[in-house]
Amino acid sequence: MSATARDNVSARRERLLGDEPGAFAVARFVRVTPQKARRVADLVRGARVEDALTTLKFAPQGVAENFYKLVDSAAANAETLEGLNRSSLVITTVTVDEGPTMKRWRPRAKGAANRILKRSSHLTVVVQPEDSVNDKKGGNR
Repeated sequence: MSATARDNVSARRERLLGDEPGAFAVARFVRVTPQKARRVADLVRGARVEDALTTLKFAPQGVAENFYKLVDSAAANAETLEGLNRSSLVITTVTVDEGPTMKRWRPRAKGAANRILKRSSHLTVVVQPEDSVNDKKGGNR
């Protein structure tokens, strides 16, 4: 589907892509700290989709599985909704935002208690065709 044929554009799509071709996927309330998730996000940012999936498949971090599903979903959205070729997709944007934090208590000596913060994250992956990314950067000179 072309950008001109879209009837209703969500505010999220408008913010992430504007009128550019591409697709995105969002995973909310993932139970991993944003600091740990950003380490994995840096591995795949700017990579081709197939290369990123291979990297994530063998990454030792636990959140790599979440990112694998997210990149795969974003690529499937681009194929299905936008009619783009999966082999030409590049991950342009990966954001890790802080989600809600659950507060828990751990008993300590002499009747004291320590606070435990169980953090969560919101993960967003945006994929775009390689040629449109090169056009924005001025790569076709």
